[in-house]
Amino acid sequence: MAATISTEAPARAAKPWYKVLYVQVLIAILLGVIVGWKLPELATNDWIKALGDGFIKLIKMVIAPIIFCTVVSGISHIQDARKVGRVGIKALVYFEVVSSFALLLGLVMGNLIQVGHGLAAKPDAAAVATFVKQAEAQKSVDFVLNIIPDSVVGALARGDILQVLLFAILFGFALMALGERGHRLRDLIDDTSHAVFGVIGIVMKAAPIGAFGAMAYTIGKFGPAALGNLIGLIALFYATAALFVIVVLGVIARFIGFNIFKFIAYIKDELLIVLGTSSSESALPQLMAKLERLGCSKSVVGLVVPTGYSFNLDGTNIYMTLATLFIAQALGVDLTFSQQLTILVVAMLTSKGASGVTGAGFVTLAATLSVVPSIPVAGMALIFGVDKFMSECRALTNIIGNGVATIVISAWERELDRAKLASVLDPRTAVDATELLRATGGE
Repeated sequence: MAATISTEAPARAAKPWYKVLYVQVLIAILLGVIVGWKLPELATNDWIKALGDGFIKLIKMVIAPIIFCTVVSGISHIQDARKVGRVGIKALVYFEVVSSFALLLGLVMGNLIQVGHGLAAKPDAAAVATFVKQAEAQKSVDFVLNIIPDSVVGALARGDILQVLLFAILFGFALMALGERGHRLRDLIDDTSHAVFGVIGIVMKAAPIGAFGAMAYTIGKFGPAALGNLIGLIALFYATAALFVIVVLGVIARFIGFNIFKFIAYIKDELLIVLGTSSSESALPQLMAKLERLGCSKSVVGLVVPTGYSFNLDGTNIYMTLATLFIAQALGVDLTFSQQLTILVVAMLTSKGASGVTGAGFVTLAATLSVVPSIPVAGMALIFGVDKFMSECRALTNIIGNGVATIVISAWERELDRAKLASVLDPRTAVDATELLRATGGE
């Protein structure tokens, strides 16, 4: 008889409101706006600017190890589902196709509604000229060859994301091929990944300081009018994410045979958890239990949901293309069609593993900009102050996308109980997530 696993967590004292990171960041942003508006000379001081720049450097410090660990772990863990050959490939194909739609939608909306124009942000002219010269000098063949590192250690040391990605993909497949012999090394990489994300957790404690510095400097240098552009970016991102969920995921859901709005209502508890934590991983246990109750097979849920948290990040994809175009427009960088296509391809790779940690979408944006030489990575400081307002939407879009993906792959595998799907999505059969976890804990 299987042992019943208790899902009840010990009661915790509520955190004082002033210790909640979200509240701290909101207060820091407000103070930054006030200081930038009322004391522009102080706000444009090099030390104030350094607060935002320093936080961005801390983020960039861990990009390479995070990319390596999450990609290797994501690929090597596929074997745990015991359906690697069929379900794994179907899931990855679906992830890439839908992610491409998300990236393209972000590019289209970013080009149609250019909210970055008019910000008149201009970094150091010499630095921009250097970036432009490097971009023009690099031929397409050089770009491709540069993906191959001279040495793995050198790629990690320099933080060359594409080179790290190439090695991580090869290493992940090699580790998967080792089977049982590779489990110990895979567990070590998983533990390393948790430790690196722990570093991100420590770094995020400095987010209020970084947000204050970035916002104060932005408002102090470009004036209160800059707020209009930033609010426009937030509104455009939310509208684009909603359009993606309703149209793209809605059409996919209708094709499979369910209503996207009823599905969103069904996982409303999980969405509220995600909204409070800005991380879609916080609701993973409840989501998996609910998807099984919805009629998806246990094996498909066990493979698709965890894999999707690294490879199916629709909200993050939309964010990266929109944010990249916003920064380019604000800096007066005109991107050619080929450059935008490069951004799309790079973002498809760097978005992997961006789920689960608050602020991870900002990390992947840094990774994307670092391989697009015509856009200075320092331009991220323009949007850091409002990034928090977009992280919730990224996480919400990601979890909805992963839920839909699991239903699609279950239907593709003919392991979806459609009668149960229709019955459970009836609002009258709604069940509390905690009760569901308790009920399934011993199965």
